[in-house]
Amino acid sequence: MSTTRAVVWPKVILFGDSITQFSFQPNGWGAEISDKLARKCDVLNRGLSGYNSRWARILLPRLLGPADSAQSHIAGVTIFFGANDAALKDENPKQHVPLKEYSENLKEMTKTLATAGVCAEKVIFITPPPIHESAWRKECTAKGCALNRLNAVTGQYAQACVQAAAQCGVEVLDLWTLMQKGEDFTEYLCDGLHLSQKGNQFVSRQLWRLLDRRVGDLPFILPYWANVDEESPETSLL
Repeated sequence: MSTTRAVVWPKVILFGDSITQFSFQPNGWGAEISDKLARKCDVLNRGLSGYNSRWARILLPRLLGPADSAQSHIAGVTIFFGANDAALKDENPKQHVPLKEYSENLKEMTKTLATAGVCAEKVIFITPPPIHESAWRKECTAKGCALNRLNAVTGQYAQACVQAAAQCGVEVLDLWTLMQKGEDFTEYLCDGLHLSQKGNQFVSRQLWRLLDRRVGDLPFILPYWANVDEESPETSLL
């Protein structure tokens, strides 16, 4: 009895906090990346709102599952944490992660991926974006708390992310720096922390520049409809 071989889509995993979780909303950066890779890759949203790198490091092995041949189909992974780690300890101790630990957590995640067969060349770190403090202060006040993030502090975490990437041999997308070059970065944020439509477009454009080198040349999966043999479709599709 013959068996039909499964069609396997390579995977791109987007692992991060709320900025990743929300990326599949209309016009989100994850949705745009997924659209660019239709029929080439499955783009999996593994964004977890409110999470920090400490919790992410613990969870990553569970998200990957047992080390097996399936990991060879992972074409790329983005690791996008830091916005919550950089929360001020005195104002938000639950989400805050010390700077040194944040750096070590990123490094540990690359080791976990390597153990699962995902090499450093497939990994992209993304730094947290800048904070628009006056806008985020309004959000905090509405929730009955004090301002719990500062742009300068977030910048320290972004720098630590860049340094960790260099030490791990992975590529990095430094949003904190790029968004503050030449334009009013506040237009990239909808509430002082999360991305606006313009911010989503910016991330999509910058990230695709890095992803395209990894997955842009992957083949179109299954034949173009005009190339299917209408008389005997099985010869084309199986």
